[in-house]
Amino acid sequence: MSAEEPVTVGVLSLHTSKETKAILNAVEDLGHEGEWLREETTSVSVRDGSVALEPEVDVIANRMLLSNTEQPCEELGLANTFSQLVPTLNEPKAVLTAIHKLSTATTLAAHDVRVPDVLLALSSDRLNAARGEFGEEAVYKTAIGTHGGGTWKVGPEDPVNAQVGNRYAFLQELIERDDARHHDVRVYVVDGEIVGAMYRYAPDNDWRTNVALGGSVEDATDDLPEEAREMATRAADVVGLDYAGVDLVEGDEGWFVLEVNPTAGFKGLYEATRVSPAPHIAALAIERAGGEVDRERVRELAATLDDSTPAAQPRELTATDGEPAIIGYTEEVVLSGTSGSTTVYAKSDTGANRTSIDTQLAAEIGAGPIKSITRVKSGSSKTTRRRPVVDVVVGVGGKQHTVTASIEDRSHMDYPVILGRDILENYQVDVGRRVDRDAPESPEEEE
Repeated sequence: MSAEEPVTVGVLSLHTSKETKAILNAVEDLGHEGEWLREETTSVSVRDGSVALEPEVDVIANRMLLSNTEQPCEELGLANTFSQLVPTLNEPKAVLTAIHKLSTATTLAAHDVRVPDVLLALSSDRLNAARGEFGEEAVYKTAIGTHGGGTWKVGPEDPVNAQVGNRYAFLQELIERDDARHHDVRVYVVDGEIVGAMYRYAPDNDWRTNVALGGSVEDATDDLPEEAREMATRAADVVGLDYAGVDLVEGDEGWFVLEVNPTAGFKGLYEATRVSPAPHIAALAIERAGGEVDRERVRELAATLDDSTPAAQPRELTATDGEPAIIGYTEEVVLSGTSGSTTVYAKSDTGANRTSIDTQLAAEIGAGPIKSITRVKSGSSKTTRRRPVVDVVVGVGGKQHTVTASIEDRSHMDYPVILGRDILENYQVDVGRRVDRDAPESPEEEE
């Protein structure tokens, strides 16, 4: 291929996201061609010993979002298949290391990159026996998670389990500085270069800094200490990612790497820095395939986060682009807390702001600890009642949502769980569909 000829960049993403759109738009703006590799467009065939990937592409930018799916191995296997046929940015082996937080920590530690102390034990007894080694407060995480999901701060008396749902979980040292509001730093690295960095501050009544949970952001690109800059680029290199969002936190002993995210979002970074990583990723993919890019044009494009509909968007997708999945009036859901998981029937209530779970059920799964107290109003009643709220992971239709649910005695009601708008906003509710046809209806309270 001549360097002057356009190359075709495939973006592998089975979900619809601003990031995928932005990368595809950047490829086109740089004078090359893009293909969106997703279910409407993609196939692999083996015939008479010949292997073919359709659509045909010269390079793949891997944007498979694996951390919020129930079976990430299935999609990782697809990415691995494609990577054997076409050069791939963020190769599956590196992504596997990155999405599993213990694998990330062990890889970084083995290469002298400082990480917080952690313990993953396959036995709950072993995990609880070591709880005292992590101080008064510790972080408890699922090994695979996203957007702050599956992350709790636990006290010395809070029980923990070796698994939360179908995910292994571990204890991690809490790194904080007493003289500062709780925050961390997200550094976006592309091909060993920092394209932007932001401080992320935890929202009120929470300690997690994720933008998806309401955290605020501030540009950190220019005043990021050299130690943090070197640690971020080295972490991405050690894990083997071509592009990544590296999360760092500063403690009294210096900087620590918390996570290395292969599918970090662009929205928060752009809000803080006015720099989009998309053109940088597109340029790297084009050059990896032997094409040419105008680096000045890359910098110009990076000043805008163009997530408009790309030319490469499949026609079959256009009519339903962004439409949420359908959820029934009642659904079978999986609730997970720090000490276990259970499957129950839940009722969808579009009048409720917040998801609500039964007190006894919350105790059984270890939902908590209590974060705050909220006031709720019952249906037609003008009075309000105070209820504690806790973090809980709710699995619905193969997707996992971490929400701050209220706790109440629902033993006299038909459903131990009410799905509020904090979950239902991700779905369309079909009131005619229910998984428990024989269950009676009863009046429910609304927040």
